[in-house]
Amino acid sequence: MQKGKILNDKQIKGYTYHEFIRWIERLVSEGKTTGENQSESRVNFTALNLKRMKRIGKTIQIEKESFGELTELKLKQNWIVITEGWCGDSAQTLPLIHKIAELFEENVSLKVILRDSNPEWIEKYQTDGSRSIPKLISFDEEGKELFTWGPRPRPARQLLLDWKINRVSSGKSWDDFEKDLHTWYARDKGKTLLSEFIELITTLKNKAEKTRLAA
Repeated sequence: MQKGKILNDKQIKGYTYHEFIRWIERLVSEGKTTGENQSESRVNFTALNLKRMKRIGKTIQIEKESFGELTELKLKQNWIVITEGWCGDSAQTLPLIHKIAELFEENVSLKVILRDSNPEWIEKYQTDGSRSIPKLISFDEEGKELFTWGPRPRPARQLLLDWKINRVSSGKSWDDFEKDLHTWYARDKGKTLLSEFIELITTLKNKAEKTRLAA
């Protein structure tokens, strides 16, 4: 996959965050979801996720002051989020990623693409050999990769790892794990995701400063 070519390829179907929400609203109204798999469970998850995204968008606020001097970062970026409408982790994190992108709106452009419609993307940006979503990749204007994030905050990733290791001894089903996962998201209220993005942008700013000084 040639990053610059893919980024500038108008054949790639992408959405702004608000376009994505409106499209999911239409699909839910039609009893559908994204992708070819239109199973009842995925359709139901999509309807639930739409409610989650709207609720999070209204209730959780991210203030510019949280980033302090980082808001002075002038490097223009393209943020590509790979996801699907039925993905629960995406419903919990995409509204917050959108809010962060809005804080940097002069320099950050956010685009949402679908995993199953763009297999070349998810094949390149797998997580531990899996096609897990959501996945965010940041590029500069020339198509150079700056950083990646996903598919979920570190504590949530640890919850999944613990469940995989202990599922036999604990007797917890996948449904049990999902309840624990979304309970964690509800209690965390986006704080961990915010701290991880502050960490990413801090690293990016430090690299930019080193490059400037070395020039």
